[in-house]
Amino acid sequence: MAIDATPLLGTKTGVGRFCEGALGALANAGELDVDAFAVTWRRRHRLPPLVPAGIGVRQRAMPARPLHLAWAHLPVPAVEWFVGPADVVHGTNYVVPPTRRAARIVTVHDLTMVRYPELCDRSSLGFPGMVRRAVSDGAWVHTPSQFVADEVVAEFGVAPERVRVVYHGVPPVSAASSTALDRSLPPGTSRYVLAIGTIEPRKDYPGLVRAFSGVVEAHSDVALVIAGAEGWGAHGFHEALEASRCRDRVMQLGFVDDDALGGWLGGAEVLAFPSVYEGFGFPPLEAMAAGVPVVAMAVGAVPEVVGDGAVLVGPGDVDGLTEALVSVLSDADRRSALIDKGRRRAARFTWEECGSGLAELYSDAARAR
Repeated sequence: MAIDATPLLGTKTGVGRFCEGALGALANAGELDVDAFAVTWRRRHRLPPLVPAGIGVRQRAMPARPLHLAWAHLPVPAVEWFVGPADVVHGTNYVVPPTRRAARIVTVHDLTMVRYPELCDRSSLGFPGMVRRAVSDGAWVHTPSQFVADEVVAEFGVAPERVRVVYHGVPPVSAASSTALDRSLPPGTSRYVLAIGTIEPRKDYPGLVRAFSGVVEAHSDVALVIAGAEGWGAHGFHEALEASRCRDRVMQLGFVDDDALGGWLGGAEVLAFPSVYEGFGFPPLEAMAAGVPVVAMAVGAVPEVVGDGAVLVGPGDVDGLTEALVSVLSDADRRSALIDKGRRRAARFTWEECGSGLAELYSDAARAR
């Protein structure tokens, strides 16, 4: 088994969290001989300490740019030349290299670049073509939700039996005490709405900033805290923030590590998840597992993932987002019920189940070669 663990390098995004959790589950299961590789020339030496015990690292240098260019158009070079023999090769982020004999699996996290290309940077727009080429050559597809599986079948014409839904688990974020963090909130505030995720168009932070203005009218002691690095297209967020009369109550933390994130999450009154589109959505599950109420937009796979454990608002409904946040901040009974439902819902998503589902997929793909 060879798994692309490139997403473990650099800032850990949602794809990186998936790789970390899945590799850990596969290592703990101990049923497969798994090696990780990274499609990179200079950073490959950083990979060994990032993979869990029980996962090997075996590869030659793999220059990313020329290889991705070649794989987008040609069935060469085969990945076995870089990583050695394997029964199955799993591309964890839209790209699965060509192989000589190994079965191929590609993870498709969502189809933002197809449904909302205007929300994507240029580097992401080439992914659909690479997925299309892979599935036309017989690759299996892994998705993190039934919503994405249905989109993949419709968009790429893949036989449904070759598209497998395996849900992610919940990243282990500790909801630590945030007493010290409260003192860093903007003057006049003592509570906060938290948002987690890269600042990019798909996350619709401009809409959240507009909704937050209405929240402050009802709760003047509330701040908005955003934990996430700035991605491409962050200018829209900054324009909305500059136009907001509540801009002095909005805090940007930038990227925060898991320990710091646990502290901010543990002190939050509510998590806001205003995305335009999602193929899964880690932040709501992290919040629900930590006992934090969630208000999210009913887009993509979000309803499938959160179930009855969160308040859902119609796509693009800024007023509805305001009303939902105000309600959760005001109504102690509703808040308590959401916390109970959220914890039960989040408990259904485990890395053990994810590892088991992936192992079954690998076995089926290997047998069908």
